[in-house]
Amino acid sequence: MRVPLSWLGEYVDLEPGTSADEVHAALVSVGLEEEDVHTFEISGPVVVGQVLDFVEEPQSNGKTIRWCQVRVAPEGETAADGGDAVHGIVCGARNFFPGDKVVVTLPGSVLPGPFPIAARKTYGHVSDGMIASARELGLGDEHDGILRLATLGLDPEVGADAISLLGLDDTAVEVNVTPDRGYAFSIRGIAREYSHATGAEFRDPADAAGLLLDRAHAAGFSVSVDDRDPIRGRVGATVFVTRVVRDIDGSRTTPAWMIARLKLAGIRSISLIVDITNYVMLELGQPIHGYDLDKLSGGIVVRRAHAGERLVTLDDQSRILDAEDLLITDESGPIGLAGVMGGASTEIGAETRNVLIEAANFDPVSIARTARRHKLPSEASKRFERGVDPRVAVAAAARVVQLLEQLAGGHADALGSLLDEAGSPEPIVLPKHYISGLVGVDFTDEEVRGALAEIGGFVSESGDDLLVVPPSWRPDLKDKSDLAEEVARIVGYDRIPSVLPVAPPGRGLTREQKLRRAVAQMLADNGATEVMAFPFVSEQANDRFGSPEPGSVPAVRLANALDATAPFLRTSLLPGLIDVAKRNLARGLVDLTIYELGTVFRPAAGAQFGSETLPPGAVLPSDDVLRSLNAGIPPQPRYLAGLAVGHPVLKQPGQAAVAAGIADALTMVAQTAAAVGVTVEPVQSTHQSLHPGRTAQLIARDQNGEGVPVGFAGELHPALAEEYDLPRVVGVFELDLDALVAVAPADIVAGVIAGFPAATQDLSLVVQESVPAGDVEKAVADGAGELLEHIRLVDDYRGTGLPDGTKSLTFALRFRAADRTLTAAEASEAKIAGAERASGLFGAHIRE
Repeated sequence: MRVPLSWLGEYVDLEPGTSADEVHAALVSVGLEEEDVHTFEISGPVVVGQVLDFVEEPQSNGKTIRWCQVRVAPEGETAADGGDAVHGIVCGARNFFPGDKVVVTLPGSVLPGPFPIAARKTYGHVSDGMIASARELGLGDEHDGILRLATLGLDPEVGADAISLLGLDDTAVEVNVTPDRGYAFSIRGIAREYSHATGAEFRDPADAAGLLLDRAHAAGFSVSVDDRDPIRGRVGATVFVTRVVRDIDGSRTTPAWMIARLKLAGIRSISLIVDITNYVMLELGQPIHGYDLDKLSGGIVVRRAHAGERLVTLDDQSRILDAEDLLITDESGPIGLAGVMGGASTEIGAETRNVLIEAANFDPVSIARTARRHKLPSEASKRFERGVDPRVAVAAAARVVQLLEQLAGGHADALGSLLDEAGSPEPIVLPKHYISGLVGVDFTDEEVRGALAEIGGFVSESGDDLLVVPPSWRPDLKDKSDLAEEVARIVGYDRIPSVLPVAPPGRGLTREQKLRRAVAQMLADNGATEVMAFPFVSEQANDRFGSPEPGSVPAVRLANALDATAPFLRTSLLPGLIDVAKRNLARGLVDLTIYELGTVFRPAAGAQFGSETLPPGAVLPSDDVLRSLNAGIPPQPRYLAGLAVGHPVLKQPGQAAVAAGIADALTMVAQTAAAVGVTVEPVQSTHQSLHPGRTAQLIARDQNGEGVPVGFAGELHPALAEEYDLPRVVGVFELDLDALVAVAPADIVAGVIAGFPAATQDLSLVVQESVPAGDVEKAVADGAGELLEHIRLVDDYRGTGLPDGTKSLTFALRFRAADRTLTAAEASEAKIAGAERASGLFGAHIRE
């Protein structure tokens, strides 16, 4: 919300010279958030000038300029820039005449941009300043010609300061209004908050405007509400006020002071009637809509849309309406989306002479859903969905009538209506010592009563408790906790002591949390970068990566997806990692090792989720309802996925570059397993999205030695890599981290440091190419027995010197005994035993 200080000062006392920073500081002290300061960024001398005469001079480029003589100071006086009273100025506009009073920016002035003004030679003349347009002054977007002050109803003295005349010396403070404080989306609300912060006297603009109703009681215009919410029992519109103003002069323009205030508040000037409705909305927080009365057919009915109905809104878009949309209709059909945007059929234009003013109060939930459904956020919907004071509608309508009489020459008609079904706020029971106990400050009874009365509440006693009726403009005050917050902020947050709470013993991170953090830290310490990807994906992405078999894991489709191309919850982390890699590669980061630790959504086949009916927003759900809702949430296990692409080892003197591949994926898997204290074995397997022959299923061993599948690793299929604009070789892995943590030991115990030397030997075995190297490695390890401390595959040779269809696998073996130094014979005997085991299972023989 942007608040011009001159406007704020009309309703709350501002000390002379109060700066924007001081206003911000005061508003922050009562809970609003400081955003920015806005000015017109213009400096003088900018004065009122009068065109004495001009000569039109055609140019060779086809353009005709005017060489103007402009008086910028009273006769006999010096101009504001120290020059003569009459300046020669070149101007390209053609919408002014001799005698017109205009805005002249003299040399030394600076216009928004910044655009400094100086005397300069152009078109054969020295132009001593510039005659300004509304856009050049920052007052609007119009640039059809220069600004003629007579069109604004102004006839100032020549040489007068145009900056103050047009309100360009004003400043606006911008604050961020939290969703629960919709009343602060108005000058009225901000002025009240400034009064709370400083104690300055507050004058409610709604009280003054409401007095206008004493002149005439508006009645006779037909308004009905044909809508009632079957769940909440509330009508879509609880208040509907209409007033009629006739004989409006359509030739009149918006006064400069109103244009300046609207501009500073972030709203552009459109036309006098529309500007007045926007002005009152900003002033009182009540959205106003105006209809051309002569375009209406009969009275107004507020109802829900029928299936297939259409409405052309003010932005000239034909919209298909939803049955939940709340409409304003007349006998011709829909004429507006209630609380969001009006219809084009009753739009106010330059020809409008008679206006029907509408000030209503609509159901916040309905307005919020309609605005989002049609992607039509507006200043009106922004206020309605946060809650508008139902008691301000009458005053707002009266204020619009007043301004239309004063500025547009209209006169109020007795025709109008007042429909009011808004109930009074329910009183809140407040135990007398509740606030002090909750906030931790000993508030006196006088402080509590005073703070609640200051925000507009009515306080009375009921036994040992207080009964507090919240003001009509505070629909967010629902219970005693809300009242406690109000007392704390009004009395002052500085009263709340800063006390560091003492954590109760026996608490802290759970075992699972510690292990997950250990995994993330381990991968980061080894050079991988953690990322967070978008959790919504396409159906194709889920089918490709969600499981080894396409479509075997169902996915949950979002009812209202943010992106129509990605309407499903992810069943795998890999699509997100691939998108991250693709984006970084496109930006020149070609060597990547990344990982993500996050949740996936993997419902059981045939399960239905999201079909439960949500309870009304104002109703506390029962335990049974909560259990039903929780049962309607799909399982969300935590997964870990990684991706390596490019060259993890870069080229350097004496070292060739090492490309990423399955080895990098398996290395990250091993690092993860080490972090949780388990062993993960890769087993030859297949996956629809991975390279045939370079895919492994990952098996973790539980405490009983049983194998538990926990994921897969491999290289992305080359065809998919090409489709995603990735290099041909991309190493990937994905682990069910919850399953891995479940088989991890309760405590990770450090291994014993060996006290005797190791004996190392190599073993080369020839086997058929179809035999997985991992199976041969396991057979050797089983056969070698307890003396084998470590085994690692170091070579896979296929070529000259070997029979067709075979390969040579070379393993590095390390033997060690815990109680003695092994002899070479003992190590060789264990190695031969391992070879014999592999021979018996796979027909392996030692390569000669």
